[in-house]
Amino acid sequence: MKSLLSILLLFLFVTNTHTQSTCSTYYPFEEGSSFQITNYNKKGKKETVVNYNITNVTETSAMFNTQILDKKGKEITTSNYDIICENDLVSIDFKSMMSPDLFSQYKNIDMDFEGTNIELPNNLSVGQTLKDAEMKMTMNMSGIKMNLGINIINRKVEAQESITTPAGTFDCYVITYDTEMKMGLKRIGKNKEWIAKGVGLVKSENYNKKGKLISYSELTQISN
Repeated sequence: MKSLLSILLLFLFVTNTHTQSTCSTYYPFEEGSSFQITNYNKKGKKETVVNYNITNVTETSAMFNTQILDKKGKEITTSNYDIICENDLVSIDFKSMMSPDLFSQYKNIDMDFEGTNIELPNNLSVGQTLKDAEMKMTMNMSGIKMNLGINIINRKVEAQESITTPAGTFDCYVITYDTEMKMGLKRIGKNKEWIAKGVGLVKSENYNKKGKLISYSELTQISN
């Protein structure tokens, strides 16, 4: 489950003007916003880099574009999905659960997706429980179909902390959750994320079921 959700919730939302929207508390809405997340293995060695850019913006939705690069800067793949504001929360397309590792492994394979979106309320508080999410993917490999399932469960706001990355120092809410990935066998992992108001996700850490660090990701560049 290495870097399974390294791109999860790494969003900058924008409107079709350069004014701030009330659509989201934790992510700025500004046309042309972009940022970069760098993914590392447990030893701190860079593995992939994900560049993000927002386009096709309305007052309640935006298209989230990603460019995934390997550690040498060579493009692995690109993708996009939608983010929607509704009922005082942001609803993030479940296809965002696909990690750079998974894209790299299956980039030339036909895929079909279904699932439930990831929701993040505009008003977070320590102790708050958040809604689960899931994604089911069917891959067609030369006529042979394979199924992959990803569940995000036990989401909870654990604390408030200040954290520093190459992009700066940010006051964050800490969100923890468990992941279940099933493709034949079930693999279980634990995750921790730091979310800052007006910025988005600043850092994430991925652990195996025994609590040992597998990989982590940090915000390395941001441009509004």
